[in-house]
Amino acid sequence: QVQLVESGGGLVQTGGSLRLSCAASGRTFSSYRMGWFRQAPGKEREFVASITWTIYSTYYADSVKGRFTISRDNAKNTVYLQMNSLKPEDTAVYYCAYSRRGGSNVPSNFASWGQGTQVTVSS
Repeated sequence: QVQLVESGGGLVQTGGSLRLSCAASGRTFSSYRMGWFRQAPGKEREFVASITWTIYSTYYADSVKGRFTISRDNAKNTVYLQMNSLKPEDTAVYYCAYSRRGGSNVPSNFASWGQGTQVTVSS
């Protein structure tokens, strides 16, 4: 089992930046992929970004391309999400997730989830 703990959320003004961190434990830091999802009140959980270990690749939702960057630190077993140029529509609970299952970056393909960290972007 993989345990994930997110941190780094908070309140920021439009145009500001935050860096989210996700510390993983319970496995070697060589999973197929880890990703970030977000869920706003009354909305479905949506994909934000993911990064792989078996094949070094990154993936981004169209809504965050050019603004968010996912990265990893293998030595610290941590994945990051650098969020720049934040917009009110980025407001959501952000979840870190782990997957060893093939398929697209949808929630059902990720087996382990963190507790979530709130990101609020004020207008």
